[in-house]
Amino acid sequence: MFRVGIVENPMPAGSRDPEVLLNWILDTMTLVRRKSEDWADEDGSGALGRIFREALLVDPLKGWDTKEIGEVCGLSQTGTHHQMMKLRESGLVATDNNGKWHVHVLRGGSMKAAISLVGVQAKSLLEMRLAELSEFVIDSETRMENPSDGDFVFSIRISEPRPRRDGDDSIDSLVEDLGLKGGRAKEGDRIAKKLICELGSSHNPITILSLAERFDESRSRVQRSIERMRVAGLVERVPMIERIAQDVFAGISRQYDGRGEAWLMTRGGLGRLDDKISSRLLKEVKEGTLSIDKVQKILSPVPLEEKRVLLNTIGGRMPFGYRMAGRNVDEVAERVMRRLDRTLSRLITIADRLDECLVSKD
Repeated sequence: MFRVGIVENPMPAGSRDPEVLLNWILDTMTLVRRKSEDWADEDGSGALGRIFREALLVDPLKGWDTKEIGEVCGLSQTGTHHQMMKLRESGLVATDNNGKWHVHVLRGGSMKAAISLVGVQAKSLLEMRLAELSEFVIDSETRMENPSDGDFVFSIRISEPRPRRDGDDSIDSLVEDLGLKGGRAKEGDRIAKKLICELGSSHNPITILSLAERFDESRSRVQRSIERMRVAGLVERVPMIERIAQDVFAGISRQYDGRGEAWLMTRGGLGRLDDKISSRLLKEVKEGTLSIDKVQKILSPVPLEEKRVLLNTIGGRMPFGYRMAGRNVDEVAERVMRRLDRTLSRLITIADRLDECLVSKD
């Protein structure tokens, strides 16, 4: 069955070292776990790196059997079989019968061809799997009203549908196949399913605390699950703009009572605002007439980033919520596919450079 992980890594700009390029490809396809951030570290790609360097990239269409690969690369037959299974699942390697042996080739005869084929398969499968989101993602005209909070490092797992486990439904299978449950989820753990269904049915962002209380889960477990959805491009973090006035009101009132006007104007950050705005806030808090509605009205001309700074300086923090990354299924899928296209394009570019380096080296 086809199964591959894709993570967006910075490209090894300008490098023409085959070791660097190969290790970057294997890391971006989540086929190895590096012990360091150095893609030039030969040991970082382990057994898979040796299989490529000593066999598949030397003669891609030779038809390597497990015994030959093991002898060339210094691996046991069991270890070689395990690594080749990973490569077959990822779509980089194809297998055929040659008498009593299974023989393996690098698909298309080059790294660029192999990754191009993987890309076609991955895009078709992911597009098909994302259509399944329609089971729980409702259309919403209000969901995307607030701006999202910046970019993310894209990371997703793509898998064709596998046999369903007892007690699981189609959403359980989708959540697992996209890697949203993580690598060590216990059997029957459905927190990821509950969270994505809740966000899919919501018109407004929901905070981590609210989700944790709703499902009687720890904040850390909810945070980890939500983060996996966020890096997959399905969910995004947004500032809870409607709660800023409430938190600023509480912060200014508390700091005025505890530290006074001078602190608010200096270390409290009111002095950074326009004089008219800071003066009105101080006047209202000194007279005891400050309210959440008045704070919201006074701060209405202040840019969002300045409000965030003010919250920090008075001892608060911008409240964030999470939502599905689109008004409907089509928008969510388009966002995920756009990030996949970008990462696959990088993979093909580096694979082409690797092929060229190997030819020039010969």
